[in-house]
Amino acid sequence: MTCSVVTANRLDDGAVVYLAPEGRWTGCLDAALVARDDATEPLMAMAERAVADRLVVTPYLIAVEDGPKGRLASHIKERIRATGPTVRLDLGKQAGQTGSTEARYVSL
Repeated sequence: MTCSVVTANRLDDGAVVYLAPEGRWTGCLDAALVARDDATEPLMAMAERAVADRLVVTPYLIAVEDGPKGRLASHIKERIRATGPTVRLDLGKQAGQTGSTEARYVSL
């Protein structure tokens, strides 16, 4: 069974977002509406309304799968879009996911 969610970029700040219940947009992939198999048309219709309302740009479907730590995009490109840069773990979205509240600074 193929599972898909709708992703887009928020128009006001360019952030990666996912279509959530009631037509809201969220930055959390786990909170996104999931379409199973061929039931994607209603989600895309909701996304196109958001484009008309100038909330998001370029919505499209991505394949997702459930992993041990939550939902993951099936394709590496979408995993990078969801988590941020791949070179430094202290930057981007992944910096807030470390569970540590201490700042990472190098003493001089």
